[in-house]
Amino acid sequence: MKYYYSFIATAALMLLASCSQNKTEESATGESEATDDVKVEVLSEEKTESDTAAVDAVSGATNVANSPTFNGVMVVSPTKRVTISLTMGGKVHALNIMPGAAVRKGQVVAMIDNPEYIQLQQTYLDAAAQLEYLEKEYQRQRTLGEQDAASQKRVQQAKADYLSMKSRVEASASHLKTLGVNAQALHTGGIKPYLPVVAPASGFVTSMNANLGKYLEVGEPICDIIDKSRILLQLTVYEKDLKLMRIGGNVDFRVNGMGKETFGAKIVAIDQAVDSKDYSVKVYAAVNSVRSDFRPGMYVRAKVKK
Repeated sequence: MKYYYSFIATAALMLLASCSQNKTEESATGESEATDDVKVEVLSEEKTESDTAAVDAVSGATNVANSPTFNGVMVVSPTKRVTISLTMGGKVHALNIMPGAAVRKGQVVAMIDNPEYIQLQQTYLDAAAQLEYLEKEYQRQRTLGEQDAASQKRVQQAKADYLSMKSRVEASASHLKTLGVNAQALHTGGIKPYLPVVAPASGFVTSMNANLGKYLEVGEPICDIIDKSRILLQLTVYEKDLKLMRIGGNVDFRVNGMGKETFGAKIVAIDQAVDSKDYSVKVYAAVNSVRSDFRPGMYVRAKVKK
């Protein structure tokens, strides 16, 4: 009986030892497989990075750097842009222009209604009439003085009155001239009810700021007139590319909306101030051959011509 219990205990111990050994082997096998998987994955990543580096090295060696491209817009030369503004305020009575319309120098573009204009004309004509009388009176008194028929005091008073009125006439005439009115024409044409505003130059109307009935203050603009015979490119150039810019240098440019057609321009000015926001500098180039369909504000892309 003792022998039977001893046999059972021995068999149980052997069974437990066997199970423990199997678990240990399974654990070791799992760790080995996991280690192999990790190694394969790491090797795969290293290989990919190596391949990428190889491709980049090839492309970097064969890549040719392009010259920088500069964005910009077309602008009109400041000497070819004229602002028509008023030296006497008033209400717009008539308007003879439209945005984009062509005008010629001396053409009446608007008529301004202001009672002060009528008063100014009247003041000039009254002073001119008084001047004519005082001039004759002075001549008469001077003649009498030479003949001792008039005192020197009366001669001097007549001269003072004449010279004072003459200065008033000249001042009134100068005031009318600043308004674009020929004072001498009032002697034959008489007083005009409305002040004519004429174009100081030929070109195209833009930046309209007037309409019928609108009251414009002194100095307020009616419109601008641009002469497109001198178009400039205003290019935005950053500090790192300023070394490429020089006065007299040539650039090629394309206009947005005009396909791949290329035009030429010559650098005429480089701004000396750096923009505080994006640290760029404005460079101006004069277009070599201006086309009729070029317009200020058109977007361009330019490259320095080598």
